[in-house]
Amino acid sequence: MSARAAIVGVALVAASGSLSAETVDVKYRGPVDLVKFECTGELDSSVVKRVCYNAEHSYMLIRLKQTWYHYCEIDQGTVDALLAAESKGRFYNSNIKDSGTGGKFGCRDKPVPEF
Repeated sequence: MSARAAIVGVALVAASGSLSAETVDVKYRGPVDLVKFECTGELDSSVVKRVCYNAEHSYMLIRLKQTWYHYCEIDQGTVDALLAAESKGRFYNSNIKDSGTGGKFGCRDKPVPEF
C-alpha cells in the first residue's frame, strides 16, 4: 500500500468516526454531545422514546416523543426503575417529571454539568 493510500484510509476512518458522533438538542439547555452518555436504543413506549445517562454526573437526558429534556442529580436506581417499568410514561410522570417548581430532579436549582 502506498503512503498516499494509507493517508486516505486513515482520513476515511477518522471521518466515519466523526459521523457516528451524536448531538441532541435539549430543551432549556441546547446541544449536548452524547459521547459521554450510556444511551438506550429506541424504546417501545408511546411517550418515552430514548434515555441517556451519565453516571459520573447523575445526569439524564430523556426524549419524550420528539423532544429531549434533562434531569440533574438523578440516581442510577431511578433510571434503572424507569427502564424496567411496564409503563415508562406512567413511571416518568409519577417519579421524575418536573412540577412547576422544578421537581426532585429538575435542573433549575442544581448545577448542570458541562459536556
